[in-house]
Amino acid sequence: MIEGKAKMPESVGIIMDGNGRWAKGKGVPRLAGHNAGMASMKKIVIASSNLGVKNLTVYAFSTENWKRSTEEVSGIFNLIVKYVKSELAELIENNVHINILGDYSMLPEASVKSIDKLVSETENCSGMNFNIALNYGGRDEIVRAVNEIIADREFTDEPGISRAVTEDEISAHLYTGSLHNDIPDPDLIIRTSGEERLSNFLIWQSAYSELMFTDTLWPDFTPEEYEKMLEAYTHRKRRFGGREKEDK
Repeated sequence: MIEGKAKMPESVGIIMDGNGRWAKGKGVPRLAGHNAGMASMKKIVIASSNLGVKNLTVYAFSTENWKRSTEEVSGIFNLIVKYVKSELAELIENNVHINILGDYSMLPEASVKSIDKLVSETENCSGMNFNIALNYGGRDEIVRAVNEIIADREFTDEPGISRAVTEDEISAHLYTGSLHNDIPDPDLIIRTSGEERLSNFLIWQSAYSELMFTDTLWPDFTPEEYEKMLEAYTHRKRRFGGREKEDK
């Protein structure tokens, strides 16, 4: 068990990678890999809540994933409907609050209705925030934030009034920002499957995140390995661009 809960990451992001390779290695359809990945996600959500992680953000479907086959994309969306039907009661029982990052209005109607239900029925839950990045892309998020600022701002010709966009404004208008879901930047981002890149995930918010990678494919990623990574995080020294006194 992790000692020193005060050092636990408040916010964790996970790039759930490797479902397809897991399926290929076992000689089963890719959708079987996504189904196994869904089961792994459930275990990690429970583990996160038990370990005291306050915010868990998972990369479920990116804006680039539309390039995959129609069969695979449709299957992923059907899994969303299945997940809501099978897990909603348990999520509410465990006081898990659901946020969606991304524009999921483009998804099939059944998926949109399921997601709406997931969000609305966990709205009053006050436990861990489980944030699902769905039809999400980091660059797209930043563009949307800037366009929101442009649309909302009342321009004036008065001299001395600055029209410059600030970092704080952009942060506030992101899906994670104070004007939307108010989710803190990730302290730690984990990626499974051996790939070592962010792939357009929380690229603004991850400026000072700690990064960890594992060769384990997502369906094989266990709560035990997850806990070990959180334990390793507690021993890291975060400087946010500065230096500690002993480094001077």
